Amino acid sequence: MAVPDAALLALLGSRDESLRVAEDMLEADVHVRGNELTLTGTPADVAFAERVFTELITLAERGQQVSGDAVRRTVEMLGDGEADERARIGESPAEVLSLDILSRRGKTIRPKTLNQKRYVDAIDAHTVVFGIGPAGTGKTYLAMAKAVQALQAKMVNRIILTRPAVEAGERLGYLPGTLYEKIDPYLRPLYDALHDMIDPESIPKLISAGTIEIAPLAYMRGRTLNDAFIILDEAQNTTPEQMKMFLTRLGFGSKIVVTGDITQVDLPGGTRSGLNVVRDILGAVDDVHFSPLSSSDVVRHRLVADIVDAYARWDADNERPNLRSAAPRNGPPQDQRRRNRR
Repeated sequence: MAVPDAALLALLGSRDESLRVAEDMLEADVHVRGNELTLTGTPADVAFAERVFTELITLAERGQQVSGDAVRRTVEMLGDGEADERARIGESPAEVLSLDILSRRGKTIRPKTLNQKRYVDAIDAHTVVFGIGPAGTGKTYLAMAKAVQALQAKMVNRIILTRPAVEAGERLGYLPGTLYEKIDPYLRPLYDALHDMIDPESIPKLISAGTIEIAPLAYMRGRTLNDAFIILDEAQNTTPEQMKMFLTRLGFGSKIVVTGDITQVDLPGGTRSGLNVVRDILGAVDDVHFSPLSSSDVVRHRLVADIVDAYARWDADNERPNLRSAAPRNGPPQDQRRRNRR
């Protein structure tokens, strides 16, 4: 294979990192001399390696540095048996990995997996989208990026970010400070994501002007939210009644994205999660879309995906899919508390 001059350095990566990752993941032997890429091995292995490098060269020609992570994700996407059909409908690895959502100070936010691209596309195509998956799959981060993109394009007038403060009872009351200082720990992850996407100095001004609102879920009651991009994060910690309340805040010209992980419910034992039942209720409703994400979509440290899978196997083996709902989150067990009171 001949590699264009403009793509060669981007393809090889820093200190040939991308080439080494490709050599480790592919069965075919890879050799580079000048601009020529030579592949040797069985016909099937060589054919697969050619498809991988064709996608990587396309990425490089689009001006992207081809990282080791991009190589790994390209191999994974092409290796699952449905690559031909996905390529036909515009879901090739190069299309997935080159979809720019937002750029700031040289950093570009884009999906890194096929499911993430489908999630982002669903946000464009539907009014209400549920992004459901384990920690580290980018469901909240990508939703935030789409919200900022919509605000910058003047598709909406404001961004509203909300979360349920599931421990907003007695313990929250004993914290020092004003109400906003008390709820800040619950909303801090949303602030952190915003800082990656908007100039930090402008965030207080946008919040003061009401262009960006970050508030606990209880503050949504009784409101109609027009011309807004609304994100409900940690939705597994809503009750069915809270979920209904939130979704019925939708006004004209608005979009809602709900994100959550049904394996990490923090509600008291016996309380149903609104995120667990909402698909049964709204699955057939037009313009409501559910985007599943899995451990293969984790974009944090590679161990996060392994941890997610290990916990899923342990839960299945022990038939206890929701440990957090079955026991108190803080403090000693109930019988221990009784002994302490004696």
